Amino acid sequence: MMFQPLSPGVGASQQALDVLAALLEQRTGQQIAAYRSWRIDTALKPLLRQRNLDSLDQLVALLIRGVDPRIADEIVDELVNHETSFFRDAPVFDMAINAVARIEAQGRRARIWCAGCSTGQEPYSLAMLLAERDGDARLTPDIVATDVSESAVSKARAGCYTQFEIQRGLPVRRMINWFDAVGDEWVAKPALRRMVTFRRQNLLADAPPPGRYDIILCRNVMLYFATAPKAEIFAQFARSLNDDGLLALGAGETVIGQTTMFTPSKLHRGFYDRIVPPSQTPS
Repeated sequence: MMFQPLSPGVGASQQALDVLAALLEQRTGQQIAAYRSWRIDTALKPLLRQRNLDSLDQLVALLIRGVDPRIADEIVDELVNHETSFFRDAPVFDMAINAVARIEAQGRRARIWCAGCSTGQEPYSLAMLLAERDGDARLTPDIVATDVSESAVSKARAGCYTQFEIQRGLPVRRMINWFDAVGDEWVAKPALRRMVTFRRQNLLADAPPPGRYDIILCRNVMLYFATAPKAEIFAQFARSLNDDGLLALGAGETVIGQTTMFTPSKLHRGFYDRIVPPSQTPS
């Protein structure tokens, strides 16, 4: 893969930035635009402190020497964007609930894949909404959530959040109903954790979670990929969706000009319908 050279920041050489950007792209397919080179320095400051290092150049030297096999994973974990919050962009959740209701009206149990779930706030938000409805418990949707970051997936699986994280978008009533206060943190109750299956997955390098899905949420993830990797991921999503499946992207993302496998949904605003190839269309 190719990446654009980044502008060195304070205490970081051009070579160090290029090595770190290349590592991220090699491991995840994600790119850091030249104008966002500041994010490397910001994201890696905690790791520098943890490792008692003074600069990114020292971190890269440690990486190149290969004396600690964990360092590459730690760098990638820090560079991947973990920004998320509970009920982020609420209309998306409302539309997802409507789509689930349509599926359940057919007597089917909906299957949902949250790709790029970060530390779990998105799938847990969806799980809470689904559990609070009046409906047939036998049709409770199956939610699978994946992320490239092992540390993010571990945190999501534990369902453990700081006071700051729990207050971002989560109403007090739901916080009390679904989480327990443990010291200075809030931990998702077992009933909530059981509703979501978390697993680590690299969208470009790993097989998708098994089976076919009715809804795939992949929000604010595709914007970090170049055109070719995006096309690969869209193709993977198309293969993983049922014929009437839906895809949701972030507000600043689109399928237009990126793939011919999806089209804006007329029924579910902000979602995209999978385009079924003619050869697969029932005669």
